[in-house]
Amino acid sequence: MARKKKLKFQRSKIHEWGLVALEPIEAGDLVIEYVGELIRRKVSDFREKKYEAMGIGSSYLFRIDDDYVVDATKHGGLARFINHCCEPNCLTKIISPNCLTKIISVEGQKKIVIYSKRAIAPGEELTYDYKFPIEENKIPCFCGADRCRGSLN
Repeated sequence: MARKKKLKFQRSKIHEWGLVALEPIEAGDLVIEYVGELIRRKVSDFREKKYEAMGIGSSYLFRIDDDYVVDATKHGGLARFINHCCEPNCLTKIISPNCLTKIISVEGQKKIVIYSKRAIAPGEELTYDYKFPIEENKIPCFCGADRCRGSLN
């Protein structure tokens, strides 16, 4: 993988905590890997309910595909603090040997990576579109983008 970008974890204007660039990041650069515990989808459904019951307001469950989820809630890296934005500066890049998935297969392990969508200036908060499924109960969005959809789902 490419050299890790210099990033800072700090309070966010969007939601609680966020991740900010400490150096210029060019468009198309690999920014950071999203790491955590790889679990099955059924386990993630159970954990989500458990986290809610425990009062953990933010769980960091990133769905890889229909079968697997990366849970970064208790054992994750800084990428879990990247907030949603309706007009994001980053994205989960679709790369794999067949260019059909949002993961990289490295020695049989699936990895999620975040890439810059455009140039990012030092001090700018990193964001990507969570692309949550549309549901009746809306999760309010506070991204502040000009074309904010108003909700994450």
